[in-house]
Amino acid sequence: MTTCGRQVAVKRLLLALPERPITRVTLDVGPVVRGEPGLWASLTVAEARDLARRLLAQAALADAGASAERSAVDN
Repeated sequence: MTTCGRQVAVKRLLLALPERPITRVTLDVGPVVRGEPGLWASLTVAEARDLARRLLAQAALADAGASAERSAVDN
């Protein structure tokens, strides 16, 4: 559950077609408690990895920004 009230689920989707199995990573960001609509996406493995890299990069920037703000307040 996010701080804004959304449930986030990441799962693997396997479509076992005999001629060509298809595997996807699904991202389901549920509606907010207030009922605002959520979203759902089906990603290829490459797309999921790219999204993961971008999320981690943004998290690192957010951590660095939060650390810099704490240092400024402490000084």
